[in-house]
Amino acid sequence: MTGSPRPDSSFPARATASPTPRKPGGDRFPLPTAEIERVAEQVLDEARKGGATAAETDVSQSVGQSVTVRRGEVETVAYNRDKGIGITVYLGQRRGHASTADFSAEAVRAAVGKALAIARFTAEDPNAGLADPARLARTFPDLDLYHPWELAVEDAVTLGCEAEAAAFAVDPRITNTEGASVAWNESEFVYANTNGFSGGYRSTRHHIDCAVIGDPGDGAMQRDYWYTAARGSSDLRPAAEVGRIAGERTLRRLNARKLGTLDCPVLFEAPEASDIIGSFVSAVSGGSLYRKSSFLLDSLGTQVFSPNVSIREDPHIPRARASTPFDNEGVATAPRDVVRDGIVRGYFLGSYSARKLGMVTTGNAGGSHNLVVSHGDDDLPALMKRMGRGLFVTEQLGQGVNPVTGDYSRGAAGFWIEDGAIAYPVEEITIAGNLKDMYRDIVAIGCDVDRRGSRQTGSILIGRMTVAGQ
Repeated sequence: MTGSPRPDSSFPARATASPTPRKPGGDRFPLPTAEIERVAEQVLDEARKGGATAAETDVSQSVGQSVTVRRGEVETVAYNRDKGIGITVYLGQRRGHASTADFSAEAVRAAVGKALAIARFTAEDPNAGLADPARLARTFPDLDLYHPWELAVEDAVTLGCEAEAAAFAVDPRITNTEGASVAWNESEFVYANTNGFSGGYRSTRHHIDCAVIGDPGDGAMQRDYWYTAARGSSDLRPAAEVGRIAGERTLRRLNARKLGTLDCPVLFEAPEASDIIGSFVSAVSGGSLYRKSSFLLDSLGTQVFSPNVSIREDPHIPRARASTPFDNEGVATAPRDVVRDGIVRGYFLGSYSARKLGMVTTGNAGGSHNLVVSHGDDDLPALMKRMGRGLFVTEQLGQGVNPVTGDYSRGAAGFWIEDGAIAYPVEEITIAGNLKDMYRDIVAIGCDVDRRGSRQTGSILIGRMTVAGQ
């Protein structure tokens, strides 16, 4: 990206950067990169002219294609070509925000005017304002996030059919399908502010998923799915493998039973274990903390997890889901320990929440970046043997987590474990506990790490929870 300070501006010269080198395939975007850079500059210019003491903008665009097949026939083909501008202006410590999808000069001018009008009628907030200039990113690692997938609709249909066919081939009891989807997406943004920052990059994300239905013959049908997702198509698992796993996961759920109410160990499969880590992130994020709506208030430096748990935030993993050189305010990101040996070492703060708490931003405006949870040497079968007897959770339903008290109660399905092995599938049960107790009672974390999302964790074994059934 390129840029230069305006000679008539009282704001600092802008440091510009392109963290990810441009690669072939960008012609599918609605606009060239230079145009969204120009629009960002126009937003800041209009804010200056309108009397703003500070301003920031996020100009973005994305393109994508999604193809779904069902029973070997094309069900949907969807395309998206989106763009938008987010504008925030400050009049002293009064803040106004507006947005528009129209990139014309007149529309930009009108949107900035609306943001300024809102700011004029907003009460002053002593914590409002841009990020500290000293914390803005000035150097940008290449995180290898942009890998366009030149995938024709016909080829996407072929992949979807391969996934479905592989699922049906698992067993005759796989009788129906909810479809297989193959999708690619490219996005690009520029963030700029009047504290001297302008930066942005392109990124991609592609996926293949498949969901199928099994029937044991008595009409008690079950459903399960699987997916693969990655920045580059070369990192995706084969479509046939995705379908096969979806079929196998559905098949093993047939003839599910209900359980009585009891207390027992609970093993969360890695994709479900990610939700447990997500509840921790929400509890120690700035908004929850300064609003005092968290069960982990004042937890910095305290033992929250069992000593065998450490969580590291690493924003600079190449090609990873949540990698970024800077956060939504342009603040530089860096690897850090969030939890070490069970003790909380850091919160997740943007500039505003940090000021509210009398602290310093952690570079987390917009959320966390690649949380890597420590794990032992046990794979999933070894964790089951370690548990001996208990519940293995592969699906959770509902949003039964109280963020203020930490009370946890969710519908679930999975398998009953006896003598360290799967005995039979179970359904229509509820698992309950309190996250404070659950975190301290983590017995082990498996090496079966799920790296498809922003929270990378293996399966988590918790010593005891309440399971409610019949």
